[in-house]
Amino acid sequence: MQIISSGITDIGLKRGRNEDAYLINEELNLFVVADGMGGHAGGEYASSLAVNTVEELVGQLRLPDPQVSDEDPVEILRTALADAVSQAGNRIYSWACDNQEYWGMGTTVVVMLAHRGNAFIAHVGDSRVYSIRNGDIEQVTEDHSLVAQSVREGLITEEEAKFHRMRNVITRALGSGPEVEVDVQVKALRKGDRFLLCTDGLSGRVEMDELRDVLTSHSITESCRQFVGMACARGGEDNITAVVVQVGDDR
Repeated sequence: MQIISSGITDIGLKRGRNEDAYLINEELNLFVVADGMGGHAGGEYASSLAVNTVEELVGQLRLPDPQVSDEDPVEILRTALADAVSQAGNRIYSWACDNQEYWGMGTTVVVMLAHRGNAFIAHVGDSRVYSIRNGDIEQVTEDHSLVAQSVREGLITEEEAKFHRMRNVITRALGSGPEVEVDVQVKALRKGDRFLLCTDGLSGRVEMDELRDVLTSHSITESCRQFVGMACARGGEDNITAVVVQVGDDR
């Protein structure tokens, strides 16, 4: 099953540096987006370290041959991906402990690994993964944020969450401690599926139906360009990163 992809990152209009990072590794069918935070250059370093660590550890994976092993490769890969993301968080935390000028740095992360007809999706924080199938869009990941938790608990509405003064407070991040809980999902792939991995510099400015409209009417490369333009046209207050992944060979 062929996987193609395109990615873009942009500093936006208000920030002095770009603390986002992303990875496209079509050899591994591995895609990562991270949104760093922290003073000095901490955010940039944290997001880059997360991306590089996940790529390194996923590249080292050696899965059992299903023809000669009764181990479940799906569960093995699910666990291995969660461990790779967790180890990235540990490296960020350890670096901050050893280098006080980086204390408090951290990053969100979303990871997609396509393998044998499945998409393994891991995330920590409020960067997101969306899926498009037959013209329908779904938010695959669930934000680890204070307002998202309040919505899930019925304390505020989704509309109130968009403008809540605490909307940028996240409840999980890589680097916040030596260990972190990682959510991992597995989705069966079909030809024509598209996935969007993005930071909140995009998802916080562009509505989900607008994301769908762009993804269903443009190539994956043009979709990325459109997303940056839309986010910047609405203030561009944060860094903007998008990676679009498609199952199939039509760019």
